[in-house]
Amino acid sequence: MANKLYENAASALDGLLFDGMTIAAGGFGLCGIPENLITAIRDSGVKDLTVYSNNAGVDDFGLGLLLQTKQVKKMVSSYVGENAEFMRQYLSGELELEFNPQGTLAERMRAGGAGIPGFYTKTGVGTLIAEGKEEKVFDGETYILERGIVADLAIVKAWKGDDHGNLVYRKTARNFNPMAATCGKVTVAEVEEIVPLGSLDPDNIHTPSVFVQRILKGEHEKRIEQRTIREA
Repeated sequence: MANKLYENAASALDGLLFDGMTIAAGGFGLCGIPENLITAIRDSGVKDLTVYSNNAGVDDFGLGLLLQTKQVKKMVSSYVGENAEFMRQYLSGELELEFNPQGTLAERMRAGGAGIPGFYTKTGVGTLIAEGKEEKVFDGETYILERGIVADLAIVKAWKGDDHGNLVYRKTARNFNPMAATCGKVTVAEVEEIVPLGSLDPDNIHTPSVFVQRILKGEHEKRIEQRTIREA
C-alpha cells in the first residue's frame, strides 16, 4: 500500500496544485477548517481558484487568507457575512460568487462523491438561486436541478486519523468535512492526532480511507470566530 502520511502541508500538496483548479474545502465558520493546508495553498502562489466552501473564513484566517492574496477567482458558498474583504471584492467585481443554500451545497458535494451527476430539490425555487437552472415538476411541486460537485482537490480537517487515511471528526467539524472528503479527485486531510491502524472503532469512522490519498498531522490554532461573554 502506498504511504499516505506526509510530514507537512506543503509536502502533502506537492504536485497537486495548478492555476485555475477547483478546491472543495471542509469546515464551518472557523470550526474544522484545514488551516494548515489553506496556508500552504496561499504560500504556493497558485491562482484563479474556484473554491467550494460553506464560507470564506474571516479576513485574516481560513480561506480569507486566499482572498487577501487574490488567489481565488470564484467562491461557491452559503454564508459570507464574516468576511469584509469577501464583500469588497464581490461588490467591486473582482470576485465571482455563486450562492448555494447550505443543505444544497452539502448535498452537491455528497452527490459528486457518490457519482451522482445531479439531483432535484425544492430549495431555492422561485428565487435568484433558481435562475438559469432546469426545473421539473414532481407530484405537482416544482424542483430545480443542482449539479453534483467533483473538485480537483478536496482539503479537510479531522480530529483523528490513522496512516491509512481513516478519519474521525469531532462535533461541529462533522458538517461539510465528510461530504467534501468524498468529492475530490484527490483528498488531503490534516488531523490533530495520528493513531495506529486498528485503534479506531470501525463503527465510528466517518470518512473511510478509500476517499483519502494523503494525510498529515497539523498544529491548529482553533481560533474563535465570535467570542460572546456576559458581564460579571
